[in-house]
Amino acid sequence: MGQLSRSQVPQKDQWNVASMYADLSVWQKDYKKWTAQDSWQDFLALKGKLTQSADNLKKGLDAYFMIGRHLEKIYTYAHLRHDEDVAELNTKNAYEEAVNLYQQFKEKSAFLEPELLKMSPGAFETMMKDPKLKEYKIYLEGLYRMKPHTLSEDKEELLSMASKALGGGQKVFSAFLNADSTFDTIVDSHNKSYELTLGSYNLYLRSQDRVLRKNAFDAMHKHFLKYENTLCEMLTTHIESHIFAARARNFKSALEAALFPYQIGTEVYKNLIQSVKKRSSSLHNYASMRKAQMKLDQLEPYDLYVPMVKDVKMEISYEEAEKKVLEAAAFLGKTYHQKLSDGLLKQGWVDRYENLRKRSGAYSSGCFDSMPFILMNYQNTLSDAKTLCHEAGHSMHTLLSKENQPYPYSSYSIFVAEVASTFQEEVMFRDLISKTTDRKTKAYLLNQMIEDIRATLFRQTMFAEFELKLHEFVEAGTPLSPQLLKQEYKKLYEDYYGSHLHIGDEISIEWARIPHFYYNFYVYQYATGISAAISLVNRCETLGDKAKEDYLMFLKSGSSDYPINLLKKAGVDMTQETAIFDAIDYFDKLMDQFQEAMNSEYEEILN
Repeated sequence: MGQLSRSQVPQKDQWNVASMYADLSVWQKDYKKWTAQDSWQDFLALKGKLTQSADNLKKGLDAYFMIGRHLEKIYTYAHLRHDEDVAELNTKNAYEEAVNLYQQFKEKSAFLEPELLKMSPGAFETMMKDPKLKEYKIYLEGLYRMKPHTLSEDKEELLSMASKALGGGQKVFSAFLNADSTFDTIVDSHNKSYELTLGSYNLYLRSQDRVLRKNAFDAMHKHFLKYENTLCEMLTTHIESHIFAARARNFKSALEAALFPYQIGTEVYKNLIQSVKKRSSSLHNYASMRKAQMKLDQLEPYDLYVPMVKDVKMEISYEEAEKKVLEAAAFLGKTYHQKLSDGLLKQGWVDRYENLRKRSGAYSSGCFDSMPFILMNYQNTLSDAKTLCHEAGHSMHTLLSKENQPYPYSSYSIFVAEVASTFQEEVMFRDLISKTTDRKTKAYLLNQMIEDIRATLFRQTMFAEFELKLHEFVEAGTPLSPQLLKQEYKKLYEDYYGSHLHIGDEISIEWARIPHFYYNFYVYQYATGISAAISLVNRCETLGDKAKEDYLMFLKSGSSDYPINLLKKAGVDMTQETAIFDAIDYFDKLMDQFQEAMNSEYEEILN
């Protein structure tokens, strides 16, 4: 039986996007209202006059955020409808219209920041003392702190014009990776042939057939090795664009330039790397444990992803997943549980299953004037249940922030975004393990949790260290070459995993296939996010209601303070090593529990 078309999907399985606009015709009326010339006039009339008085600045900001709020609703509805069926012409056109409208407003409102930054420090401080601007204090201070790194108007215009050309490295790599890369056919231990693709690669690495894993690993890296010179130049070009922008804006380094706009100090990034490296023995022990559990004479990189627990298949229906998510949500009290229960069971937050031409993957979305919405393509696996839980964490963060903050502070920064989703996941998995009596199933769940920390904390920190090394090489005038990149990447594997993992030359080219190296110091946030989440769950379990109140206050805070400060108020300081050590201590504890469960299972079989 083929996939259902969108019109065939039962209403109970669809999200309630009609709660925003009854249908597309109602949306069109609102869209036309906000495309009318007079809809933006009060705001545009203040161009060149914003900083003449606190009254003008408040009027301008009120109008700016009011327009933005309405356009966000228009965009959110259009993008959700478009994702239901990406080929449906009416919603596709609506989505493109919404994107264009947003872009028009962005261009029209571009005068706001330059006008603000023209103010002298003294004039800005005087303006900030006016009580009329109290509600915009954090927002304005965040913008004004960019003044030392903002150039004259003509130079800013030149940088803006150059940004598209300077961003070419990422686009070229994406085209190479997704459009032009093809791989050799591979075989398993029974000589059965398989097509290797970027999507199937991770599936093959989880196979119990070691021949298939090895052949997939070798074929993938053989492909990238053929293009090592081209790929090195692509990555070098991308890094040089970061350094050019950082130096043009008077930053000390590309790292500082990337973190500064988010009020994150470089010490947070470096503390993560240093803290993980201090505890590298934990990952060495992991490699030793995996080698022993898999009964291998030599552990290879392609052995790191296969489940250590065989023959466990957990099928979880969508309704069962909802139940497990809500059981875990009770950890944060009746009000939190009730809000999530209403969202999942009554209000229609979730679009549950695949349908023909529906967008793939999963996400949490929404706007200030809507409920949160969760897109799923649920397939009855433990991984899907985990994804639902993850997105529910995002949605509750969004809901509580918008319920407790005014519109300008109702969103939250990417630095804290993954904390809430990972916190919710962590609570659910701990709850599942506590209720599991079957030792093999318990070991399977523990295996999943161990791998999440390995892949998110240790691996992403290793990526972050490699990314920093490359930028520092270029900043110091050291040319990047394939030989240097392979040498440094292989050395990191040796440092992080130790002697229990055999690290051959094949892994040294892995850097060439990682898309995240074409971002801009992004991956460290995965590692800080999971560390903060684990530390906060531990704190809640240890201290009880007070810690839970602190965490709920964090969820309600949106962007009303800087990210580091918000986490400190919740009980975790990401400038210190404690949170990282908490997560690694927990990793060690999970490994002990896993080995105990596996040994007990083995004893039961013998008896």
